[in-house]
Amino acid sequence: QVQLVDSGGGLVQAGGSLRLSCAASGGTFSAYVMGWFRQAPGKEREFVAAISWSPMRTYYGDSVKGRFTISRDNAKNTVYLQMNSLKPEDTAVYYCAARLGAYSNLRTDFGSWGQGTRVTVSS
Repeated sequence: QVQLVDSGGGLVQAGGSLRLSCAASGGTFSAYVMGWFRQAPGKEREFVAAISWSPMRTYYGDSVKGRFTISRDNAKNTVYLQMNSLKPEDTAVYYCAARLGAYSNLRTDFGSWGQGTRVTVSS
């Protein structure tokens, strides 16, 4: 199982930007579909974005399309989530996740998780 450490969260004003990072170790990084999920207080964990490698494809949840960009650097075993035009409703704990196999947006299909990094967007 790959181990994940996510970072980069913080407090930002609405309209601002943040970049989250997730460093992976202990596995063949390029074999994993990497994803980001988020969980706001009192809500279920929801899919944000995912990226596969071969072929390289990206996928986004409807609420973040056009604002967030997921990318990966296989040489650094790292996946990123660039978040622009942030809104107060983006406030949540963001989790990096990894899955062996085909793309999925279901949290139950991801077997490895980071510890989470908190993003707070003020209005």
